[in-house]
Amino acid sequence: MTVIAASVDERLRLVKDAAREIGLLDSGRKSVLLHAISDALEASSTEIVAANALDLERGRHDAIGEALLDRLRLDEKRVSALAAAVRDVAGLPDPVGRVLDSRTLPNGLSLEKVAVPFGVVGSIYEARPNVTVDIASLALRSGNAVVLRGGSAAQSTNARLVQIMRDALASQGVSPEAIQSVDDFGRDGAKALMNARGLVDVLVPRGSAGLIETVVTESTVPVIETGAGVVHIYLDATARVDWAHDIVLNAKTQRPSVCNAVETVLVHRTAADRLLPELLASLDLAGVTVHGDDETRAHDSRVVPATDDDWSREYGTLDLAVRVVDDLDHALAHIRRYSTHHTESIITDDPEAADRFLAEVDSAVVLVNASTRFTDGGEFGFGAEVGISTQKLHARGPMGLAELTSTKWLGRGDGQVRA
Repeated sequence: MTVIAASVDERLRLVKDAAREIGLLDSGRKSVLLHAISDALEASSTEIVAANALDLERGRHDAIGEALLDRLRLDEKRVSALAAAVRDVAGLPDPVGRVLDSRTLPNGLSLEKVAVPFGVVGSIYEARPNVTVDIASLALRSGNAVVLRGGSAAQSTNARLVQIMRDALASQGVSPEAIQSVDDFGRDGAKALMNARGLVDVLVPRGSAGLIETVVTESTVPVIETGAGVVHIYLDATARVDWAHDIVLNAKTQRPSVCNAVETVLVHRTAADRLLPELLASLDLAGVTVHGDDETRAHDSRVVPATDDDWSREYGTLDLAVRVVDDLDHALAHIRRYSTHHTESIITDDPEAADRFLAEVDSAVVLVNASTRFTDGGEFGFGAEVGISTQKLHARGPMGLAELTSTKWLGRGDGQVRA
C-alpha cells in the first residue's frame, strides 16, 4: 500500500525498504512490471499530454526558451515512444547475476564475481519528463528502486507519470514506493537527495552545466557525472561534400536542444572552398545562425562574427559555431581546449586521419563519418538511457542497464581456513 510520507527523510527510507523487494525479483517478474508500466502509459496518454500542456503554458509564461520547451514537450507520439522504450527495456537481458569473473583458489575455495543492483538510484534533472520514465524503467529492470527530482518546469507532467508508474507497480502486487519523487518538497527535496548518503546509493544528474556542477560539488552521495555537450564535427581535407553536408545538417537540425547535437564545426583550410559554400547555404535555409571566424564569413555574408565565448557554448538552439583550421593537429588542439568530452566526429576519406582522431580525441564517444546524434542509449541498443557519462570512473558514454549494477564476490567453500 502507498504510504503518505510526512518528510523527505521518511520518503527516502520507504524507497530504501522497497529496494530490497525489487532486488530479489527475478527477470521474468521485472519484465512483467515494465510491461504493466508501458500499458499504463499508453492508456493514460491523454491525461499525460494534458498535464504536460500545463507545464508548457507555465514555461512559455516564464520564458524558459525554445530549447527547454522542446525537451519539456510531450505529445501523443512522444508518449507512445516512451511506452515503446519501456517495452524495449523489458525485453533486454537482465544484467543482474551476470558472472564477470570466476576462479578457484589452490585450497579449493570457489569464487565468482557477479553483477548486483546498486539498491537506490537517484536522479536530479530539469525539464525532461522522458527521463522520469527512462530512469525508472532502467532502474527496475536492473533490480533497483528509484527516487526522482524532476524540477519545477515539468512538475505537473512528472507528478502524473510517477503516479501512473506507481499505480502500475501496485497493480502487480509490488510496493509502489520503489518509484519515488521528492518534487513536492522543492529545493529542500533536491538538497535532501544530494545528502542522503546511506539511503541513496548513487545519484545521476541530467541537465544544464550549472545543475550538474551543483550536484557534483554539493552531493555527499556518490555521483555519476553526465556532462554538457559542446560537441564537435571536424571536416578533414578529404571529407566528401555529400557526407559533410548531410551529417552536419542532421547533427545540428534534427533536434538542436539535445546534448548530442553538434555545436562547433571545424573545417580543414584546404577543404573550405569546396565544402563551405553549399554547407553554409543549406544551414541558412534550415534556419541555423552560423557564428563564424573571418575565413568562414568570407564564404557567406550571412555568417555572424564568432566571439571567444562561441567556441565553448552549448547552444541547444539553431546556432552553430564554424571555424577554419590549418590541419588535423589544429583541430585536435581546438577540441582539447573546448570540448566537454561528450561526442566528437571526423568526416574524412583518409584512414590515417580517422585512426588518429579515434586515438587522440578524449571523449566518451568518438565517431568517424557519422552524425553525433547517434550518441544515445536507444540508438546504442540499450532501450533507453540513464544519461551520457563524461567521467571516467565506473561508466562512460551512454549508460544502460549494466551501468546501474555494481558487483560482489561470492565464495563457496568446504571448510577452508586461512593459514
